[in-house]
Amino acid sequence: MQLVTPAIGLVFWMLVTFSILLFILKKFAWKPILESIKNREESINDALNQAENARGEMARLQGENEQLLADARQERDAMLKEAKEMKEKIVGEAKSLADEEAKKMIARAQDEITKQKSAAMEELKKEIASFSVQIAEKLVADKLENNEAQQALISTHLGELTKKAEA
Repeated sequence: MQLVTPAIGLVFWMLVTFSILLFILKKFAWKPILESIKNREESINDALNQAENARGEMARLQGENEQLLADARQERDAMLKEAKEMKEKIVGEAKSLADEEAKKMIARAQDEITKQKSAAMEELKKEIASFSVQIAEKLVADKLENNEAQQALISTHLGELTKKAEA
């Protein structure tokens, strides 16, 4: 049992050695160790504060980005609406110009048709008059001997035909 119970001298020297070791550690090691632990704690707290600040800044920036995106979407929608209105306006103007031009072309075509019709009628009247004169000459050649009497007869009949054609 003697091995288990220490002697008084051994306990004394262990206490002295422990006290010296404790004194040396306190004098030279505890301050730097506690200071480094305190510095480490402060750096960890600073890092946590910076992380919290960064998180708050990120949340603020995310909110700003969402607002910017919403504003950009509204601006895009407004621009698309304006472009659509402008397109519709241009298309409407083009249609109205095309309608006006078509009406003008139709009017010119109708005028041209009327002129061509009148010219054709005049040409037809001249042709008919010429044929009538030739026929009348052949028919009347035997009845009238002088040329002046034939011309007077033709003019009278031609005037009657012209009045009938105009009516």
